[in-house]
Amino acid sequence: MNLDGIAVRAFFGIACGLLALAIVEFIARMFRYTILRGWEPGRLLEYAVILLVFVMAILLRQIRDRLADPISPRSP
Repeated sequence: MNLDGIAVRAFFGIACGLLALAIVEFIARMFRYTILRGWEPGRLLEYAVILLVFVMAILLRQIRDRLADPISPRSP
């Protein structure tokens, strides 16, 4: 596995974790409790979206590179 694939999986996993944490924090704040002091659920969601934008950019670059190289097989 190349470095791009590892980065995509790591960023996607971190983004999913941040999304889950934002949802849990939002639900906790509905009951007037907080898990993370000083971190708003919206800010966690913003960080998750930023990571997902990087994931999409890396995946689009991989697709472009694979389509540009006629010798490489189409299947992974």
